[in-house]
Amino acid sequence: MAARAKPPRQPVEHGVIGGSVITLIKGIIALIFTLVLAVMLEWAGMAWWWKDQGTDHSRAMLENEVTYLNEQFRDSGIVTGSAHFAARMSERFFSVFAWARLDEVAQWLKQPPPATPPTEIGARIKESWRQNLKHFADHLIAAMTITQVFAVRLAILVMALPAFMLFALVGLSDGLVQRDLRRWGGGRESSFIYHHAKKIVMPMFIGVWIVYLGMPVSVNPSWIIVPFAALFGLSLAITAATFKKYL
Repeated sequence: MAARAKPPRQPVEHGVIGGSVITLIKGIIALIFTLVLAVMLEWAGMAWWWKDQGTDHSRAMLENEVTYLNEQFRDSGIVTGSAHFAARMSERFFSVFAWARLDEVAQWLKQPPPATPPTEIGARIKESWRQNLKHFADHLIAAMTITQVFAVRLAILVMALPAFMLFALVGLSDGLVQRDLRRWGGGRESSFIYHHAKKIVMPMFIGVWIVYLGMPVSVNPSWIIVPFAALFGLSLAITAATFKKYL
């Protein structure tokens, strides 16, 4: 007797709350991955691209990001007190290092060697470990500084969300007008354009977070945010314009 074929598995459907929780978890995982990527790129730069700068490179990045924040994002439609908001976010990210006492470890590794070698066995072992690991101190300091850069950039992106909302509103309005003109004018439909434009919408919104948060150099955020927001609005306009005429 032939084995009965198993019916295909039905996709699991989540409710509004379940879907929101899953989306939130995915977003947190993506942010953690981007932070790790930013730290790894900084370490790679310290090894190959900016050897002479060392930890000064990450410190300069932090200073530049704070300057961009104070100059271009003083007021936001989402938060009040942009500098205070970014400082709080930076403190929360840095609290992970403080909780693990990695900042104390970095300071201990950077200490100069004692004038006289220790005589106790425990102290000698401790000093030997410090001498062997002292070259990791700069990498640890750079990781903590890049985490603060990540926090400031994250605050900037949060405060830049109204720009995406504005481009989305303009894109949807223009797209719906074009759809109505096509509908009443007997224009042809193109599901090919619609489906491809629909697939670009979310990558344009998510891409700016990955690109800007993970960049190993300091760049004016407007040069990154505005093009992505414009492409986000354009993709929404094309999606709305090519949506089928009759539901």
